[in-house]
Amino acid sequence: MVGEKVILRARMSAGDAHYAGELVNGSKILDYFGDVGTELCIRFDGDESLFRSYDSVEFLAPVYAGDFMEYHGWIESAGASSRKMKFEAYKVIELARDPKLAISAANVLKEPLLVGKASGTLIVQKQFQRGHQDPKFAVKK
Repeated sequence: MVGEKVILRARMSAGDAHYAGELVNGSKILDYFGDVGTELCIRFDGDESLFRSYDSVEFLAPVYAGDFMEYHGWIESAGASSRKMKFEAYKVIELARDPKLAISAANVLKEPLLVGKASGTLIVQKQFQRGHQDPKFAVKK
């Protein structure tokens, strides 16, 4: 791993729900993976980067409106312009959805639930690389 993990936290809103039962489209997870990758490249290169491709994407559990999520990412390796990354999405809080409780009732999960993971490559062209903006991401030679 190059540098440290980055964690982005967000809540899925009613506007994120796309399917029946307030189910959130898996593409929303990919949006947040892109944001995590962007932050990693800013810390590593001082540039937002371009997301070239995903090597793999897995959706492992459903995500619903109201869920609180954590999106983790890290740089596995860095080439001349490519940054190979891994991503994981965890659900940490979910609405209770119990008719005996208030509609606003929510539960903190005992353990974060892995709901998705992916790997992909981001590119920062040489002319846009400004060096490490976060000392924790400096490559030791």
